[in-house]
Amino acid sequence: NLFKDTMQVVIKSRSRSNLSERLNNILEVNIEKQMNIIDKSNTFLATVGSTAPFIGLFGTVWGIMNSFQSIAISRNTSLAIVAPGIAEALFATALGLLAAIPAVVAYNKFNSDSKKYSQRLESFSKKFLSII
Repeated sequence: NLFKDTMQVVIKSRSRSNLSERLNNILEVNIEKQMNIIDKSNTFLATVGSTAPFIGLFGTVWGIMNSFQSIAISRNTSLAIVAPGIAEALFATALGLLAAIPAVVAYNKFNSDSKKYSQRLESFSKKFLSII
């Protein structure tokens, strides 16, 4: 897409004046479009990675509150009364981490790859403009 759009300008261009400037502008616009597409995916991963632990924490607080309510209602602190709420709390924490950890790992990987891709596109752009 990047190469195709740039070559169309070269082929259709009747005037060579300002050709390199026009090509440079087209390359910059297309590189920016490509990077915006990639960044949209990274935004989702960053959101999941950063919010999932808080959602898990919310579930943890909710589970602990249920445990305290059970204690207050039954006036008994036996394990049978406390355990269900604690288990619910730990399950919520685990789910939050289960969502967050892979999302953060994937975000870091894709972010690194997108930087490399951006550098490759910039390098191609410079080399292409030096040839033309």
